[in-house]
Amino acid sequence: MDTRTESDTMGEIEVPADRYWGAQTERSRRQFAIGSERFPRAFLRALGLVKRSAARANSVLAALDAGKAEAICRAADEMIAGELDDHFPLVIWQTGSGTQTNMNANEVIANRAIEQLGGVLGSKDPIHPNDDVNRSQSSNDVIPTAMRVSGAEQLDGALGPALRALQGSLEGKATAFAGLVKLGRTHLMDATPLRVADEWATFARQVELAADAVERARDGLLELPIGGTAVGSGLNCPAGFDEHVAAELATATGLPFRASDHKPAGIAAHDAIVAAHGALRGVAVALTKIANDVRLLGSGPRGGLAELILPANEPGSSIMPGKVNPTQCEALAMVCAQVMGHDVAVGLAGSAGHLQLNTYKPLLAYDLLTSAGWLRDAVDSFREHCIEGLQVDEVVTRQHLDRSLMLATALAPQIGYDAAARVAKKAHAEGTSLREAALALGAVSAEDFDRLTDPERMLGPET
Repeated sequence: MDTRTESDTMGEIEVPADRYWGAQTERSRRQFAIGSERFPRAFLRALGLVKRSAARANSVLAALDAGKAEAICRAADEMIAGELDDHFPLVIWQTGSGTQTNMNANEVIANRAIEQLGGVLGSKDPIHPNDDVNRSQSSNDVIPTAMRVSGAEQLDGALGPALRALQGSLEGKATAFAGLVKLGRTHLMDATPLRVADEWATFARQVELAADAVERARDGLLELPIGGTAVGSGLNCPAGFDEHVAAELATATGLPFRASDHKPAGIAAHDAIVAAHGALRGVAVALTKIANDVRLLGSGPRGGLAELILPANEPGSSIMPGKVNPTQCEALAMVCAQVMGHDVAVGLAGSAGHLQLNTYKPLLAYDLLTSAGWLRDAVDSFREHCIEGLQVDEVVTRQHLDRSLMLATALAPQIGYDAAARVAKKAHAEGTSLREAALALGAVSAEDFDRLTDPERMLGPET
């Protein structure tokens, strides 16, 4: 492999000749060969946005030559667009501050700008990765700023819309199933009737509340620690830099980012990231409940509840011909389980680090963005390949309702709880209908039984 010689404060090192990264990136690449997990595209985009915004702010404040700033911005634009992703080889299992990834960006942008200007890669002339690309910045404020920008973008532009689309589909099912009455179940045992529409409206409400929590969590990410540099004091940073960068990021993303009034807190702790992932845990909890209910209601088709007809997307067994499984429910539930696992790691990471710096930044960024991305994809898949195509089996649903012993609940106000229980127990023991048992015991007249146990009368308070 052809190489070129790059250098940093520790000396010279050989770097692949066709890569834009430099010495510090190369050292990290060699020393942290741990796993294969890398920063998601959303994070690299956000980091590019931060670098471009910083260059513009430095230029406006006369802290950086306008020509250099323009060259940095051109290279950063390519990073934002994903054109330089192959030049970001580092895994997230590195320094807890993310310094090596910040320097990866500095080196790539500097070398690409040098190349565009006709210079020599690795020369640091006329663009220096530290002095120019990283001017007025520290990894300690750049990385958490990129974490917040990427997190807010993913919650706002990816997961949020996916949840709202699912909410709409579930509400659509509630409308489509209006007028159907079914047997309710508590403790997985027969209970009193309810509207099919109410069951689906409940699912929709769960998703609505989860989406609301995601939006609130996004708002918590809008305060940026940029300008705090190493420990939040703003050392080596010109006055107004933070506000200029935040304004640039707001314009670029359409989100109302603002400079933090207490930058040390945004560097030493990442409670907003923890809260944001907590909202994702809430999404996972709600979606798991819905997925499990849908696959339970669709179980069968002969030996289960079989009240739902789920889309037959693919064969379900390599040995049992004709078997179809609730695979979309299973995939969604597995994603949710992993998101809950990520939330444990995020909680541990957020509580760790020491004094002026949380040193779990790469892990926090990776888990937040990965969880959000997985949930978005799983929600879209579940909606498209399961919810939109499922139907209620009205015949089976009515059979379950007609055979229910819990219609005896409607008899209790007239004949008493104990007498109603005797009716239900007799019907169950003898395998007869509830009506036959009630009449045999003389508990109620046929006319009163039919009137009292009409399922439509059992759907709400007496009027």
